[in-house]
Amino acid sequence: MTFASTNPHKAQEIRELFAVYEVAVHHAGKLAAPVEDADTYEGNARIKAIAYAAALGVTCLADDSGVEVAALGGAPGLRSAHYAEAVGTRVERDEANRDKLLLELNALGVVDRAARLVCALCLAEPSGRILFSARGVAAAIVTEAPRGENGSGYDSVLFIPELGKTIAEASATEWNGRSHRAAAVRQLAAYLLAQPRTS
Repeated sequence: MTFASTNPHKAQEIRELFAVYEVAVHHAGKLAAPVEDADTYEGNARIKAIAYAAALGVTCLADDSGVEVAALGGAPGLRSAHYAEAVGTRVERDEANRDKLLLELNALGVVDRAARLVCALCLAEPSGRILFSARGVAAAIVTEAPRGENGSGYDSVLFIPELGKTIAEASATEWNGRSHRAAAVRQLAAYLLAQPRTS
């Protein structure tokens, strides 16, 4: 199976998650990203899966995900990757997004800092036919300052109550068992493993 994404961190996580099910995943990076203009994660995942499958001529898996903070009305949500509208490297954009999130939330004073991470996966054929889609969610709490060195994106400001640490403080094994992406992958893996094997 080919996972199409311009994000190497997502590709690595997807590869690790599917390894449990002995499903091989190949990362198709350096593709021109299509315009993601849907109003749902599922819609954006569908746009990417169809575009990448058509471009590569193979069945492709695509992902769209984000962080929703209740006190901010669900922001950054679909704009999670571009929340600060910053330019530069992925690391620089990630830092700008985190800084904006903390600045806006901290400015509200004492509020509920509950958040949720959402992941939508879509598997599409080159013809555009959708084979399967799934959604996974994980609960988190936004910290007042970054903690930890692992991960990417908002990981250092998302505290996972079950783990007692932020995603960036957790090991890949700890987080992969509880993540929003893992929840979606479990559904997709069940679908894939139920399909007849071709010789």
